[in-house]
Amino acid sequence: MKLHWSPRSPFVRKVMLFAHETGLVDKLECHRTVVAMTKPNAELLPDNPLNKIPTLILDDGSPLYDSVVICQYLDGLHAGPKLFPTEPKAYWTAMQRCSLGDGLLDMLLLWRNERERSHPDPAYLSAYAVKFDASLANLEKEADALAATPFGIGHIAIGCALSYTDFRFPDLAWRPSHPKIAAWLADFVKRPSAKATEARDG
Repeated sequence: MKLHWSPRSPFVRKVMLFAHETGLVDKLECHRTVVAMTKPNAELLPDNPLNKIPTLILDDGSPLYDSVVICQYLDGLHAGPKLFPTEPKAYWTAMQRCSLGDGLLDMLLLWRNERERSHPDPAYLSAYAVKFDASLANLEKEADALAATPFGIGHIAIGCALSYTDFRFPDLAWRPSHPKIAAWLADFVKRPSAKATEARDG
């Protein structure tokens, strides 16, 4: 399978981390794909009209996107413990956590784009900061339950979002006021799958 991939994309990292956790990483042929909000990638558009990565091309040529869809597909290809829970209550808890992690990532990407404009809009910057603080407060309350739950898609999404915060927003210094989720992330980044998929420029 071919994966449209970039070493700096947090959503691609979700898929790669998932593939490492499930023993499927060798099944993926990573194809370096550059995407930008203002410059659509002509090679990617036939596979994904939204011009986003990750996009997975199956062996029959059909595409899958976005990261959650790709991860759920991969979860059906291995014989180990499933990272999408099968019990209904656990499934919806995991998906709620996944939505929070993905939503936080979406917001961080928009925040970073706004920061890099020549004349950032203070109203947008303020709104993003409020949403970030609310998200971290929610995660701080959720940290104990998160640590007590078997590792799965929700953990991956939240771990990738917090790691991206460190990667692109080192000035936020969020840990002192959120010690529980900071301790959880410290354990997350020690996982072999997390170490193998650390974001990098280049």
